[in-house]
Amino acid sequence: MKKLTLIFLGLTVFAILFSSCNPVNKLVRNPEVAKWESEVRGLEALPVSESENTILFTGSSSVRLWDSVATDMLPYQAIARGYGGAKLSDFVYYAHRIVSPHKCGAIALFIANDITCDVNDISPEEVLNLFKLTVKQIRKSHPDVPVIWIEVTPTPSRWKVWPQISEANKLISEYCEKKENLFFLQTSHKFLNENGLPYEELFLNDMLHLNRAGYKLWSECIKEGLDSFGFKQELF
Repeated sequence: MKKLTLIFLGLTVFAILFSSCNPVNKLVRNPEVAKWESEVRGLEALPVSESENTILFTGSSSVRLWDSVATDMLPYQAIARGYGGAKLSDFVYYAHRIVSPHKCGAIALFIANDITCDVNDISPEEVLNLFKLTVKQIRKSHPDVPVIWIEVTPTPSRWKVWPQISEANKLISEYCEKKENLFFLQTSHKFLNENGLPYEELFLNDMLHLNRAGYKLWSECIKEGLDSFGFKQELF
């Protein structure tokens, strides 16, 4: 009995130490991560997808504001669960809680706030590392479901840092090419005019968030990408 007790205590200590060493678990102590707790609880209170044919869109404000996703994405079934201002540096902590309740045939990520021309911006390499961690979190509940990274959109308001954003997109694209059930969905070519600049008419006055025309183009581009991956044949 004493030996079994010692073994149990040893396993408990190991579990605690392992948990404390997990970089994702440490994020909860960061106020920039903890501040989103109420937003995520709000997402947890919403209805969940019960169909394995559904595409779950999740991420930052472009997902949260996409109230027409169900009709825009037809004939695909789609649901959107995002929170405004999400960064990979906080989303990675909440990813499992957001996606795990849902049955779905694919998970599409759009998270666009890690490089914004702010002093707290992270490097493209750090974006890639956080993406890898996020996928690991998702795989806890959805080990075989395709995960799609939707390319961060070029916007007029963040055009100064487009080279860095573009580099982060490139690194994620290269990583996805090497991994099974990871996909990079390119969209930037649809949002740049003949001069290589973002179409301002696709955005709200803040020149950051999409307007109705922007969402129409975005959804068409996403569906083209999904079709090219063969998802229509798999899901319908």
